[in-house]
Amino acid sequence: MLKRFFLPLSLLLATLGLARAGDGDSTVDAQVNREHVLSQKTIPVFGFKVLRTLPHESSSYTEGLVVDGASFYEGTGRYGRSNLMRKNLASGAVEKSVDLEEREFGEGVTVMGDRVYQLTYKSNKGVVYDKASLQKVGEFSYAAQGWGLTHDGQELIMSNGSAALVFLDPKTFRPSHHVVVTDDRGPVGFLNELEYVDGQVYANVWQTNLVARIDAKTGKVTAWIDFTGLNPDTDLFQYPFVLNGLAHNPATGKLLVTGKCWPKIWEVDLVAKP
Repeated sequence: MLKRFFLPLSLLLATLGLARAGDGDSTVDAQVNREHVLSQKTIPVFGFKVLRTLPHESSSYTEGLVVDGASFYEGTGRYGRSNLMRKNLASGAVEKSVDLEEREFGEGVTVMGDRVYQLTYKSNKGVVYDKASLQKVGEFSYAAQGWGLTHDGQELIMSNGSAALVFLDPKTFRPSHHVVVTDDRGPVGFLNELEYVDGQVYANVWQTNLVARIDAKTGKVTAWIDFTGLNPDTDLFQYPFVLNGLAHNPATGKLLVTGKCWPKIWEVDLVAKP
């Protein structure tokens, strides 16, 4: 059954004010950049140390990434080429795959219980799959763009390119509330790929190598992670082939990071910057 929800006015204004362009549009500058992060003194900044590399198909225009046991689920974008795949974590081999409709641009993905949820960019539609078979079992709709998706065990958490994180009931898909993400200088927009870990939401700031760690209750940025240097070839992997793919591996407690069409997934440890 198709369900609809509409954004509160304050959230809609945040969306219109901060998300002027998206994944399929021409390049724009995010209002948070590396200089902004490294020059501030109040929020800790982390770099990274690579612990191991895992294979990643270089044709995968990654939009969503989530680990589930010995597998990971990856959602990809681009019109006519978007899909959802379950892959073996160690080998990268595709175990199951399903294509989206040609007019749909796939976005964020999360696994909750026995369901996989996937957003689309401008179609205002999310898709629900059975986790085992990847058969489509439902749809839901939303008024804004679809960017990143995760969950806290109770509710889905969605980004739309603005500074807002929207919390949705996974049965009715109605929003229960939202938080506006801020650092010490103001709202942090262009929030894209999401991952929830122990009360914190990790969010990639689109078109940057920055990930914000966010208190899920307050929206306050509690740390920045600078992934500058992870890109394996800065001449080849420029816009739109930017950092995009963020997952937590429960088996190791570490983050997995990749980019659109990047040839590897990197499992990393965080290292505090002086």
